Amino acid sequence: MNKNQALIVVDVQNDFLETGSLPVPEGSKVIPVINKAMPLFQTVVLTQDWHPAEHKSFASNHENKKPYDVTTMPYGQQVLWPAHCVQNSKGAELAETLAVKGTEFKVRKGTNSEVDSYSAFFEADGKSKTILADWLRDRGITEVFLCGLATDFCVSWSALDAVKEGFKTFVLEDACRGIDVGGSLAAAKQQWKDKGIETISSNSLR
Repeated sequence: MNKNQALIVVDVQNDFLETGSLPVPEGSKVIPVINKAMPLFQTVVLTQDWHPAEHKSFASNHENKKPYDVTTMPYGQQVLWPAHCVQNSKGAELAETLAVKGTEFKVRKGTNSEVDSYSAFFEADGKSKTILADWLRDRGITEVFLCGLATDFCVSWSALDAVKEGFKTFVLEDACRGIDVGGSLAAAKQQWKDKGIETISSNSLR
């Protein structure tokens, strides 16, 4: 167990599991893999999408739009999603079988109804910042390992921003599942390669 390493568990929430409102294919399969990995880290971060009901990323909040349509927001192109992870709803809760101990640091994102937030570090405008990077640095963390849902959105954006914040970054590929909207999974993996993000298996953790 290396004190300078942290595990970031991204959005393993009910709405992203197979029975949720925005299901990630095979989403529940990440849970046993993550449960096995968590005890190997002294520092574990759990992220949650935590949207107000009127969030602008929800297709239902736009006239004549349906889920997975793309619209233009002030900060760029935005995929419109089914309503999901609404604050204080059952769907926003962490998966019941995730082995949460209560000592993990939680980051709730997407709370601003005007801006989507895939990353654990920045909102989608690339400017509004969470406290996560500073919190990790205060604890001497230099390397982060990401896992969770979905590979090509919240995991990928968090990984890319982790690099931007100066952390050596790894993605635990067997502990992630993706949505793959319009080739988003292949695009994410190319971005990781370009930014020096390593993909590894959880079995290689010690």
